[in-house]
Amino acid sequence: QVQLVESGGGLVQAGDSLRLSCVVSGLTGGTYVAGWFREVPGKGRETVALINWSGDKTYYGDSVKGRVTISRDNAKNTVSLQMNSLKAEDTALYYCAADQSGVFILTARGWKYWGQGTQVTVSS
Repeated sequence: QVQLVESGGGLVQAGDSLRLSCVVSGLTGGTYVAGWFREVPGKGRETVALINWSGDKTYYGDSVKGRVTISRDNAKNTVSLQMNSLKAEDTALYYCAADQSGVFILTARGWKYWGQGTQVTVSS
């Protein structure tokens, strides 16, 4: 059974940093693309950052570009999201996702495996 478990969310002040982690288990067959998405009530799920298996290709959403860094440690089956200079508008439920298609899927739709999410709240 595939499981993605996020951690690291919390309540922070504007300007603070936060590091989210996602542990992936149960994926057989090797490689997978991973990503972070976020969602606020009433809005669609927004793509935050994506990373390929080897970690040498990344994608960042326009709203977070320059402030976040996605990374992965395949030996530990972990995907991380370092977020700096947080703003109130970064407040959302953050989800980790994985897919074995090998393709960077820029929208949330189409990703096969999802975690339960971790809440990030930034107070201004």
